[in-house]
Amino acid sequence: QVQLVESGGGLVQAGGSLRLSCAASESIFRFNAMGWYRQAPGKQRELVATITSYGSTNSVDSVKGRFTISRDNARNTVFLQMSSLKPEDTAVYLCFARRGVQDTYWGQGTQVTVSS
Repeated sequence: QVQLVESGGGLVQAGGSLRLSCAASESIFRFNAMGWYRQAPGKQRELVATITSYGSTNSVDSVKGRFTISRDNARNTVFLQMSSLKPEDTAVYLCFARRGVQDTYWGQGTQVTVSS
């Protein structure tokens, strides 16, 4: 019954910014970690950024210094602030939430397109 609703994707010029949101149907403290993968056509799925229930964060090297993951606990929402966007950031961004060892829930995906 867990639902994750994503929003914030769109079309932006290189160097621009977008903020993705992922709203969960229950307290985000019930998840060990939340974050985003991204999937580009013909490319492997890539883990972009994570935030744990303790508030610790991590991100893939290619987005360090440009992307920031954060949360609003009261609204059960995590955010991915994306700045200095590059065409290679173009992908479908897929929010996830993980509980325990085996349970993973997925958002519907949101398209991010960065034009050169």
